[in-house]
Order: sequence, then structure tokens, then C-alpha cells
Amino acid sequence: MWPRTLVNAAFSEIQDGAFSHMPLLQFLLLNSNKFTLIGDNAFMGLSHLQYLFIENNDIWALSRFTFRGLKSLTHLSLANNNLQTLPRDVFRPLDILSDLDLRGNSLNCDCKVKWLVEWLANTNTTVAPIYCSSPPRFQEHKVQDLPLREFDCITTDFVLYQTLPFPAVSAEPFLYASDLYLALAQPSASACNILKWDYVERQLRDFDRIPAPSAVHCKPLVVDGQLYMVAAQLFGGSYIYHWDPNTTRFNKLQDIDPERVRKPNDLEAFRIEGDWFFAIADSSKAGATSLYRWHQNGFYSHQALHAWHRDTDLEFVDGEGKPRLIVSSSSQAPVIYQWSRAQKQFVAQGEVSQVPDAQAVKHFRAGRDSYLCLSRYIGDSKILRWEGTRFSEVQALPSRGSLALQPFLVGERRYLALGSDFSFTQIYQWDEGRQKFVRFQELAVQAPRAFCYMPAGDAQLLLAPSFKGQTLVYRHVVVDLSA
Repeated sequence: MWPRTLVNAAFSEIQDGAFSHMPLLQFLLLNSNKFTLIGDNAFMGLSHLQYLFIENNDIWALSRFTFRGLKSLTHLSLANNNLQTLPRDVFRPLDILSDLDLRGNSLNCDCKVKWLVEWLANTNTTVAPIYCSSPPRFQEHKVQDLPLREFDCITTDFVLYQTLPFPAVSAEPFLYASDLYLALAQPSASACNILKWDYVERQLRDFDRIPAPSAVHCKPLVVDGQLYMVAAQLFGGSYIYHWDPNTTRFNKLQDIDPERVRKPNDLEAFRIEGDWFFAIADSSKAGATSLYRWHQNGFYSHQALHAWHRDTDLEFVDGEGKPRLIVSSSSQAPVIYQWSRAQKQFVAQGEVSQVPDAQAVKHFRAGRDSYLCLSRYIGDSKILRWEGTRFSEVQALPSRGSLALQPFLVGERRYLALGSDFSFTQIYQWDEGRQKFVRFQELAVQAPRAFCYMPAGDAQLLLAPSFKGQTLVYRHVVVDLSA
């Protein structure tokens, strides 16, 4: 056997190939030195090494490939060091390791050592008992006995994926002829801008533009296989366009009565009893929030819903077989309308009295419960739960300057995006146990006017149209903290 002992060394790091000049070494004792770090390939070239002892040092970090090349190693001791974690699969190169000693270290039993718990449960190597130093709930627990279910190591993140170099005030994804598109209202560019998802490049690409000098909302509808675009404008009237696949262009189909809809602010499209409708929220003093119905070759005025109330947003809710339309306003509490099958129109059902005014209204379901989310420009935004006969407040969210919010579901995770004109956008995540949203992440979005969740193949995207800056596209990613 070729032994080698090194004590009181004058260096603190064992570097790449430090012992490669001794290829026949079989026993290496590096105890009682001042080593703090062992780098990649530190023992490369020692293919005959069987025993390696690095005890009583101050080692706080190993590299993932520290032990690469030690194919004959059977005994390894790292006892009495300052190791708090171990890189994943650090012992993978040690095919015939029979004995391992990690006692006397300060292991932090978080997600970074989950792999070690799994490895200990499956290895044939004899390992002396190892104990956790932290976190407090695992302190003095034997690592070998930790249940894997105690490690909550999967988290998520929203990362910037694509920047669209223009402002926008609405975003509407839609499918047409098996392709994915996005319609953006761009008043600064005097257009409804339609982008198409490129499944090869995995990016949004320019597709077409509809002239709209003061666009506030561009709403796509696919009716009987035909594509229509409602271009709502603050000035100059609002129009409906039809896509002609033969000429590959949008052609103007009809005007929307400017005496009825004077200052549109939001559009909502939906189906009731097989018929297509869209509603326009009117925010002027003299106009009326109005409902239009598709009939044969166009959309026709069906009902004036809410006159002279500066309406800001609409939300269609189809639950319990009772279609409802909720209208929010900057001058009064949101109003709930319910569809009357007998009258074939919406009938006022009541108000959401807990909120005196709201800029935006959205809804979601969690389990059997239905919730409303209402954003406010002055005052806290509110989360309300339907109690059977009325809504009750379950949460208030600080939101000075908020004009936009959006709950959305990614897989089994529920989020809420809440924007502000005075601070960054806040992403909240739904806590099922507490039945509330908890703050999750902050996004640097300037003056958002909408949020839009868009699945695109295997990419889960969140779009944030901005009134003052660029339109940002974030991707939802799942992160394994134990990796």
C-alpha cells in the first residue's frame, strides 16, 4: 500500500489535480489541517486510492466533482469539519464506497440535503449516524430518519421571457384555425396589433394591424369558425372587423352606435344558450354600458344595461347555471346582473355594497367557493367570497393606484396579479389552508392596464401590457430547490 500523510499544511484549498503526481497512492491522510474548500477534480489521477481521510479541518464546501476519478475508493471520512450542505450526487463517482463518515459537521437539513436523505435510504454504503444542526424543527434529528414528505422543495417563479417594445392597454389571446394569437390595443401606435405565436422560435411575432387611432380594447371573437375583432376607441367611433382568409386581411364589417357607446373602457364576450354576445363598459357621463348579440351576419344592439355611471370593467360569471354579468364603476358600487331566460336579457340583481367603487372586477373559484377580486385606485383592493345570498370580505390588499388585477390558475397553483401606477406589480399566491392570498413576487411593470395568462405549448406566460412602458411577457417556471 502506498500511504501519504499531510498535516499542518500551509494552504487552505485542495485544488484540481493536487495529487496527480502520485498515481499509485492507495492511502491518503489529510487530517488536522486548515482546509476550507475542496475543488473540482481535486483527486483526479488517483485511480488506485482506497482510503481517504480528511478529518478535523474547517471544510465548509465541496465541489460536485470533488471525488471524480476515485474509482477504487472504499473508505471516506469527512468527520469533524464545517460542512453545512453537500452538492447533489457528490458521491456518485464512488462506485465501490463501503464506508462513509460525516459525523461532526453542521448540516443544515433543508432542500439542499434532500438528495442525501434519498441516497442514504438506497445506498449499500455503511454510513455512521449523521445529525442535523438546523433548521430548528430538525435540530438533533438523525438525517437517515428524516421523512421525505417533510421537504417542501418545489417552488415557482415568474421570469422575464420576452419584451414587446411598445405600450399597450389590453391583451386578448385567442385560437383561430389551430394557431395561437394575441390582440393588443395600442393607442400610441393608433392600432389593434395582432401577434402570432411562433411554435418553432417560441416567441410572439407580428401578424397584422387594424387602424384604431384611440384604441382602448381589441376583442377577438371566433363565431362559427369566422374571426371578428371589435376595436373599441375613445374617439372616432368603435368598429367590428372580419378576417378574410382569402385576402388575408381584416375588413370593416360594421360600426357600433356612437350615441350609445361614447367612451368604451372594457369588453367582455360570452355565450348564453348558444348565442354569442359581447358587452361594452362605457365610462362616459352620457353613454350606456351595452349588450350586443350576434345574429346571422352581424352584431346587433340587444340591451342597454347601465347608463351614466362611469363604468370601468365587466366580468361574466357562469356558475350554477345562472349567467351573471358584474359591472364595476368609478362612481358607485359594482352592480350584479342575472340573465333572465324568460326575458332573454339581464336583470339587475343587486350591488356589491362592500366596495363603494372599483376599477376592475374579476372572479375565480377555489374548491366549492366563488370569489370576487376588485381593484381600487384609492383604498385597498378587496377579495370577497359568495356566502349564498351575499358577498363577505375575506381580504384587503394594499393597492394605491391600482387599475388592473387578474386571478389566474397555472396547473394547480392559483395566483393574483395586482398592478399599480405608483409601485411595482405584486404577484400573490393562494394559500389553500388560510383561504387567502399571500405575497409571492414583485414584478417591475410600469402602469399596467391589464394582465393576461396565456398558455403557449409548454410555456405558461403572463402578459403585462403597460400604458407607460414596454409590454412585458413573463414565463412561469417551476424550480426544484433540491436540485
